[in-house]
Amino acid sequence: MKDDWVEKRVLSLAQYIIDTKDTVRGAAKKFGVSKSTVHKDVSERLKELSPFMYEEVRKVLDENKAERHIRGGMATKLKYIKMHQY
Repeated sequence: MKDDWVEKRVLSLAQYIIDTKDTVRGAAKKFGVSKSTVHKDVSERLKELSPFMYEEVRKVLDENKAERHIRGGMATKLKYIKMHQY
């Protein structure tokens, strides 16, 4: 890995996602980086640094992906409920 701080960021992102079960978007916002950076960190760089953590993060991200359509539907439902309240 090129820089020590990149390795630290990768491991910090991975640990954060494992602990909080947060999405890539949520982790990106929390760490102040782009979604692309988070995705590259946890899908490519992490695999080299810590295969065990990579598998744990993969489980969380796969779960989030499977639930994404449900969260989107709930967000749309809430949007329309708020629109019709006024």
